[in-house]
Amino acid sequence: MKTRRSDRLIDMTRYFMERPHTLVSLTFFAERYESAKSSISEDLAIIKRTVKLRGIGILETIPGATGGAIFIPSIDEDEARAFIEDMTEQLSHQDRLLPGGYVYLSDLLGRPDVLRHVGRVIARQYIDKQIDAVMTVATKGVPIAQSVASYLNVPFVIVRRDSKITEGSTVSVNYVSGSSERIEKMELSKRSLKRGSHVLVVDDFMKGGGTVNGMKSMIEEFESELVGITVFAEGAFDGRRMVEDYTSLLKVDSVNTIDKTIHVSPGNYLEKVFGKKED
Repeated sequence: MKTRRSDRLIDMTRYFMERPHTLVSLTFFAERYESAKSSISEDLAIIKRTVKLRGIGILETIPGATGGAIFIPSIDEDEARAFIEDMTEQLSHQDRLLPGGYVYLSDLLGRPDVLRHVGRVIARQYIDKQIDAVMTVATKGVPIAQSVASYLNVPFVIVRRDSKITEGSTVSVNYVSGSSERIEKMELSKRSLKRGSHVLVVDDFMKGGGTVNGMKSMIEEFESELVGITVFAEGAFDGRRMVEDYTSLLKVDSVNTIDKTIHVSPGNYLEKVFGKKED
C-alpha cells in the first residue's frame, strides 16, 4: 500500500532508530512503501539533515545497487554537557551518602531516562571504533552495559564473581581488588565472547580500578582486544589506580561522613570526547 511522505518519514526514522549500525537498502523501503527509489532517496536526505541538526546521530548513505543507509546514534556536546551537569547536581545530595563513605547510585541507574542518556553519551565516544561486545561485571553495571549495547547494536556480556550452572563452562581469572587489595575471582561463560572480539568495558563506579583491571585480564584470556573503558562515576583514590586510560562521566572528589557532604564534579568525558576541559 502506497504511503504518504509524512507517514514514511515517521516510520523510516523509527525503523532506523530501532536498528542502529545496520545497513538498510533503498529497495527494502521502496517495496515497504510501494514508492520509487527516487522518493526514498529524498526521504533519506530529509532524515539525514534532521538527525544531524538535532544532534540525534548520523545517517550515512551508501550509493550503488547494494547501497542504502546506516543510522549511527550520537549526542551533541550541549546535550551531553547538560546531562552530566544534571547528574553532578543530583549526585551531590547529602542523602546519597551511605555508611562507609559509599554513594548511592541505584535509583539513578534504575531510571529509563537516565539510562538512555548514559547509553547515548558512552556510545558517542566510540562512534568511530569497531566494537563487537560491551562487557561489565554483575550487578550494577548491567543496565549501563545493556543501554550502551543497544545504541551500538552489539551484544553485552556479564562477568560474574561466582559461577552459575546455567552459564555452562566458564573461564575464570584472579584479580586484586584495588580498594581492599584482596585476591578476588571473576568468571565468564566460554560462550559469551568470541575469540578476537573488540570489547568495550563499562561499569557504574570505579575506585582503585581492580575490578576493571580484572575484566582487562578476562579479555586477554579470550584473546580479544580492549577498545576502551568508561565508567559512570569514579571515586577519589589515594594511590595509583590499576588502570590509567579510562573515561568517567562523573567524579566524586570527596566524601565527608562527619559533615555528610559529597563533592561531585564532571569527569574527563567532555575533555576526551569534545576536547573541552572543565574548569
